[in-house]
Amino acid sequence: MKKLFLGLGIFLTFLFLGIFLLFVSFKKEETKPALSADAQITQKLKTLYSTYDKYGKYDNRIYGHPIPKNLFSTDLEKKLKEVVDITNASVEKIKKSDHPTDKPHILEGSIFTSLYEGYTSYTIQSVVVNSTGTSADATVRLEHAMSQPKFIWTDKVHLVKSDQEWKIDNISFDSIGNSKDLKAILNDFIQNAK
Repeated sequence: MKKLFLGLGIFLTFLFLGIFLLFVSFKKEETKPALSADAQITQKLKTLYSTYDKYGKYDNRIYGHPIPKNLFSTDLEKKLKEVVDITNASVEKIKKSDHPTDKPHILEGSIFTSLYEGYTSYTIQSVVVNSTGTSADATVRLEHAMSQPKFIWTDKVHLVKSDQEWKIDNISFDSIGNSKDLKAILNDFIQNAK
């Protein structure tokens, strides 16, 4: 009888210990504090400027590279994909043509900054979120120091909040560029390709 109680005691001890460990493991994970809008927007801008158009790794990375997830608004991402599709179709058409060395319909230069050659450095000067918290503008100072005189300009990145995440929706270019904004460049390219 003693062995039965001892066995039952050991069994109950392990049972209660197992139940305790089970409840402890289901304890809610501590939630990390959400990043401020400024911090989230700064991360998006760092992703943009580390991925695209930096002088020295300049190969217009919209071609041959996947578009980073959740970086661009749905509308802007759709336009970028359309540009890539148009260029890919142009490349294929030329390969099959009588003139396979012709230049395809391609978007050249730094499309995410005012200066065709891209930038060598950038500084985020300010981030302003609108009163409803659904859109924001970031002022970015860019510099191209590989030529003399060096070029310094300011672009404005427009962001929208979609699915609880900030996404780049457009970029207004400084007057040193040939275009008003990024969407205008993409729309012109798309229209001219038709």
